[in-house]
Amino acid sequence: MPHHRCALALQGSVGRALVEAGCVRFRGDEPFRLPSGWASPVYIDCRRLISYPALRRALVQRGVQLLRERGRLDGIDVVAGAESGGIAYAAWVAELLEVPMVYVRKEARGIGPSAQIVGEIRTGDRVLLVDDMMAAGRSKAVFCAALSEAGAVVRDLLVLFDYGTFPTQAALSRWQPAVHALATWREVLDALRGTGAAAETDLADLQAFLADPPGWSGRHGGIAA
Repeated sequence: MPHHRCALALQGSVGRALVEAGCVRFRGDEPFRLPSGWASPVYIDCRRLISYPALRRALVQRGVQLLRERGRLDGIDVVAGAESGGIAYAAWVAELLEVPMVYVRKEARGIGPSAQIVGEIRTGDRVLLVDDMMAAGRSKAVFCAALSEAGAVVRDLLVLFDYGTFPTQAALSRWQPAVHALATWREVLDALRGTGAAAETDLADLQAFLADPPGWSGRHGGIAA
């Protein structure tokens, strides 16, 4: 394994760690189109983080610490990983908390209320759902619905990164989980300014996007509401 992968650790903000790990991507020729239909000038690829052992360990520990500080650790029966980016992180969180783990598929395989769930889930289980990132919340609604149908209660949602720009309340209103994120685009923007890792034009695009995400999306071919 190349030395830099082992050496990269969480020094400072999570936003800076995402920048240093190469998770932040700009594309000047055309915007990124998210599965939900939104357009964005920048994309986050948190899946890269699994290649950095010290960093991923620190991120998992920080996530658990955030939940502890907010008083959300008591009563968690199961940690559920969202397919596919959340599975590894859910396993690490479950190991740290010493609780059972399942993962939730994007689509059902088979029949029955647990057809989307791999592992044992019981009626009344209080679930911490873990994923790598969240944009519009629609995929999280799919996972919450599957867990709810199996009789579980989704109390909390932990993500490494939340766009923090698109409305997610409507998508998750049925379950109303408490959402916990380690970083948003605003932390990344601060890190980009501090490290000089992005061109001024890219920073300007990101600032314009953050000032009016629906408007920016609509002007660049994405949905606007």
